[in-house]
Formats: sequence, structure tokens, C-alpha cells
Amino acid sequence: MLPIINYLRHYKFETMKGIFLAFSLAIFFAVGCGNNEQVISADQIVAEANSGTGYELLRELTKEIGPRLSGSENAAKAVQWGIETFEKLGFDTFYLQEVMVPHWERGEAEEAFMLNTGASIEVTALGGSVGTDGLLEAEVIQVKSFKELEDLGRKNIEGKVVFYNRPMDGKLRNTFRAYGMAVNQRADGAWQAAQYGAKAVLVRSMTTAKDLNPHTGTMNYVDSIAKIPAFAIATADAEKLAAAMEKETQKVSLKSNCQWFPDALSHNVIGEIWGSSDSIIAIGGHLDSWDLGEGAHDDGAGIVHSIEAVRILKALGYKPKNTLRVVMFMNEENGAMGGKMYAEQADRLGEKHLAAIESDRGGFEAEAFSVDGDSSQIDLIKSLLPQLSKTDIKEVYQGYAGVDISFLREYNPNLCMIGLVPNPEKYFNYHHTKADVLESVDPKELASGSAALANLIYLIDSRGKL
Repeated sequence: MLPIINYLRHYKFETMKGIFLAFSLAIFFAVGCGNNEQVISADQIVAEANSGTGYELLRELTKEIGPRLSGSENAAKAVQWGIETFEKLGFDTFYLQEVMVPHWERGEAEEAFMLNTGASIEVTALGGSVGTDGLLEAEVIQVKSFKELEDLGRKNIEGKVVFYNRPMDGKLRNTFRAYGMAVNQRADGAWQAAQYGAKAVLVRSMTTAKDLNPHTGTMNYVDSIAKIPAFAIATADAEKLAAAMEKETQKVSLKSNCQWFPDALSHNVIGEIWGSSDSIIAIGGHLDSWDLGEGAHDDGAGIVHSIEAVRILKALGYKPKNTLRVVMFMNEENGAMGGKMYAEQADRLGEKHLAAIESDRGGFEAEAFSVDGDSSQIDLIKSLLPQLSKTDIKEVYQGYAGVDISFLREYNPNLCMIGLVPNPEKYFNYHHTKADVLESVDPKELASGSAALANLIYLIDSRGKL
């Protein structure tokens, strides 16, 4: 609008016809173009993000529903909550997308003891583990890598419990990097040990904290190798066990009651604010969670970030060019079937995604965006940093965007995918534990992520392309 006004100020109109034309142009640009060039300020976004709506949504999801493991009754309740939330917030449309998901249940609480002393140790079954079928008692052998396992061989491992005790690197501020360097012992430790005749595995929990909260998480089996029980052991008790092993050979008693059931029908939950074009900006997190806590950081926060980012823009009267689609993915934790189904359906329907954005790193203060795209897309998002910095974003870099949206890459090689990166320092204090509850999430930090996403979506959408 301002360039036209300035033009009219300096243009010398010598006839009434010229004056009429000038005012006609001014009215056209004020009325016609104004709707397509809405200006939303970062201050407006931040104020709306701090309205309290997001934290109340998280309270509902965590306190009224609780843990939401795929296939469970609570997961079904969360799906219904998602639909009701979209309706309550006035989204243009909302619907379910069917997906079959794995159904694993922990059963009764695990039991574990050091037989030499009778001291109990805090453990939890890893997600997907088989049960012990009663008490399992055996000598413990400690390793810190699969290479050590190979060097020891069957003669030293057969009939024993393998104790993986490689800690996450506590010197790294980027705890996700530390996690990536240690998590293979959780994911593949059971089958790796089973091939040498191990009876079970204990895996040091994936955290740099020293506490008594064991961290569950998904693990894998290989069909051709015996399936043995797998447990995570709390870091404080991992150190206690390791110290005892330095003095004498240790035996443990383990018991778990895990069971697998047939795959269950569940749903992704999708809500949209329609745009003026046929392209889509998808924003999502995963609705399911592990069963120990309330899934507040992982990934109730991501669900709230995604809903709030779009709600904020709607509340500010923004009319998007692209359809803004919020996706609550089901089953990220132990199968990612929701992400796979979403991508397959998008391809089948010939949907055009301009961008896909994910939040699955907790509800801490926003810090950065990690961009999985080509150099031009990364450069473009980096160019937005002066505006993004007004909503706490300090950095934009090339990197991984998220599990659920990653499946879109198979069908759309050129898609720009973006992950929200909150402060990573404390995330693994809560990840996959009973401590992941609403009280561990600060309302202002949660709002920071919502504001950062809303600002990013606004800046991308208002450009109309990437």
C-alpha cells in the first residue's frame, strides 16, 4: 500500500480523469490487495501464544487422558480429544485417517534384584520386549559396545545377562547427538546379545542424569535370532551394579510380564484451515506416548505447538494462501505407522505439500530450526532469521526434521522439511520416563515453541512458495 500512496503523492495529475484514476487505484490496493498482504507482527504472535490456551490443551491431554501408547484405550481417547479440540477451536475441517498400529502392553510392574545382596534395582521393560515367563536369574556380564560383545563370544556370554553400560556423553550440550551415539545398544542390544546365547539384556538408560528413573523406548528383534527379554536400568543403579561387579561376580533376578497383541485400528487426527491455493503446509507432532508418564514433553508439547501455531494465526485474523494442516500422528514411538500412512495417502491423493514441519523435541524454549532440504530452501529459511529471532529463534541449520514427516521424502524428493529445536539440555531427563508429566513443562517455554512455529508458518505462507 505505501509504495502506491507515495507514487500518487509525487505523480502530477492534470485532469479530473487522472485524479479519479488515482483514487480508484488507491481503493483497489487498499481493499483488493490488503487481504492478500496481511501483516502480522511477532509481538502479536507472542502475545497470543501466551494466552494460556496451549498449556490448557496440554493439561487436558496429560491429566484427563494420560499416557497414550498405540493400541491402548488412552490412545483412542486421545484421538477423540483431537477431533473435539479441532471442532472447539473452529478449524475449517477435521477428520480421521485410519491406520493399523502395533499393540504391546507392559503388564504388571517389573521386578529386579541383585542376588548377591538382595538389593532391588530400578528397571523397566523396553518397548516391544518379550516377557521373562516367570523369574529369570543369571550372572551378569558388562560390555560397552557390540565389538566387546563379539570379542567375548558365545563361550563367555551364553546363559548370562548382558549389561550394556555405555553412557551418553554428558559433555555435549546437544543431547540429541549424545543420544544418537548411545541409543543403538537399546535398539539392537537384545538381538546382538541373543546371537551369542544371552538370556536377557540390561541397558543403561538413555540420559545424562544420574537418577532412579529408568527410560523405556523401542527395541528391535531379528526373526532368525531368539527373542530375549530387554530392560532399561536407571543410571544410578547402573553405576551401583557396575561398582559391585568390580568387586565380585554379580547375579540378578529379573521379571517382566510384557505381551504382544494383534495390531489395532487407530487414527491420525487431521485439522485444517483452508488456504486460497491447492498447496499444503503440514505441521505436526505425535499423539501417542510411552506408558510410564503422561507424554507431556514427548510429544504432548509437539501436539500443542502444532495446534497452537495455526490457532494463533487464525485468532489474529490471518487468511493463509496455503492450507494449514495440523496432523496428530499416531504410533511414532513404536512403529511410525501414522507417518507412513500419511505419506502414502498424500501420494495417493496427489496432494501438493509446500512444506512439512514437525515438533518432537519437547516443550522447552525455542532455539532453532533444523532444515532438511536443498541449499536454496535452507538459504531461504536462513534469510528469515531476522524475523524469526523475534520469536526466540537464534539459528537455522541443515539437519534432520522429524520421524513422522520424513516419510513424505519418498514421494516428494524436493519437499522442504523443518524441525523445531527447543533447548535440548534437559530433554533426556524426562524422555520415556515416569517424570514426563505436565509439571515438568513450563507454560512460558511451551508458548515459546508455539510462537516460533506460528511465525515460521506465517513467513513461509505469506511468500507463497519455497
